[in-house]
Amino acid sequence: MKTEKHIMKITKAKAVKGTLRLPGDKSISHRAALMAAIAQGTSRIRNFSTSLDCQSTLNCLEKLGVSVVKEDSTVLIEGRGKNALKPALTPLDCGNSGTTARLLAGILAGHDFESTLIGDESLSRRPMSRIIEPLQMMGAKIQAEDNHLPLKIYGRNPLKAISYRMKIASAQVKSCILLAGLFCDSSTEVFEVISEAGKLIETRDHTERMLEFFGAEINKERGHVVISGSSELQARNFSVPCDISAAAFFLVAAACLEGSELYLPNVGINPTRNAIIKLLEQIGVDIKINNIREECGEPVADLHLISNSKNYHSLPPLRAEIVANLIDEIPILAILGTQLPEGLEIRDASELRVKESDRIKMIVENLRLMNANVTEYPDGFSVKKSNLCGAKINSANDHRIAMAFAIAGLLAEGETIIDNSECVSISFPDFFEHLQRIAER
Repeated sequence: MKTEKHIMKITKAKAVKGTLRLPGDKSISHRAALMAAIAQGTSRIRNFSTSLDCQSTLNCLEKLGVSVVKEDSTVLIEGRGKNALKPALTPLDCGNSGTTARLLAGILAGHDFESTLIGDESLSRRPMSRIIEPLQMMGAKIQAEDNHLPLKIYGRNPLKAISYRMKIASAQVKSCILLAGLFCDSSTEVFEVISEAGKLIETRDHTERMLEFFGAEINKERGHVVISGSSELQARNFSVPCDISAAAFFLVAAACLEGSELYLPNVGINPTRNAIIKLLEQIGVDIKINNIREECGEPVADLHLISNSKNYHSLPPLRAEIVANLIDEIPILAILGTQLPEGLEIRDASELRVKESDRIKMIVENLRLMNANVTEYPDGFSVKKSNLCGAKINSANDHRIAMAFAIAGLLAEGETIIDNSECVSISFPDFFEHLQRIAER
């Protein structure tokens, strides 16, 4: 594995072996920081994500008058209480982080001042109408050109409580509404999406769990959440589990390389995020889930994977009910698909078109460059078992595309070059260092 400026060169590996201590979960870190900021008292958040995305959240909070102190991977946040954020003197730069923009918008909607959210070129292309509609129903005034950033929010306190049935399966939308619900005149309820097949599509539930942990008055049932506007959050000490979406890249690498053995301690195994583990088990991967416990409202375990790839079998097509809980893992699942006897098909995943890049397009284009047999659909793709060849990969400045095809490089004959490889810092700055440490050649 060789590094040049903004380029990473990767060659085939025999196996991956070792123990990796992964960074804190990005989704959970965002939420812990935001809730700590509007809680009473000082919260200590351990194993906070090292990602640039989560740093964007901390930067925005500081602009809103919140005291933030970082000590290595621990963050101390002095909460200002529910209604005491200060107007920012300049626009709040969310960088590349859709989570920062959408969740912070929910909080700012409940503050009686004007705020402007901006982002980088990629974030400025991502749709914001999905949060604008419910926040306007709650009484906030929002201006956005063509429903994209910059987003001007004219908050109101109190907001009007609503009953909202989600139109798209999105944890960010759900979380935005629930956070805004903290500032409402009564209780706000959110119903999750039902698929065309009549099945509930559950999105990740970190926000609900954390609201409860911080002391909010919240009622949770499958597909239905109610938050009381009278809730007051109290500071907490919080330990962030290691990121299962980061773990997914290494788990797939180990699964695909015969003779691999990988140990990943302290990984979050939240039921709305652990579909990657279930899928790997389903194809016959030997994953031992040890020391299962609950920390700060989140289930955590130590993962131990031993490869037996000669015995794997394929998966049925992945549809809406599972795709929502695998949305971040789909790029690496595409690489897994090239190694399965019958390949892999993923549908109902059109949300991938409006991520940091058009991920469906980039998955298909880059797989074809690596000699994979792949078919593109409007809402997904299918890939057949393929012998991968090294190629120059266009990451499109998308961290998950870069990391997924770095793993593909471990499986491919010849050299794989990842262009704009520095984009991995958006979620996992030390990704390539971790990969180099465990790859055996």
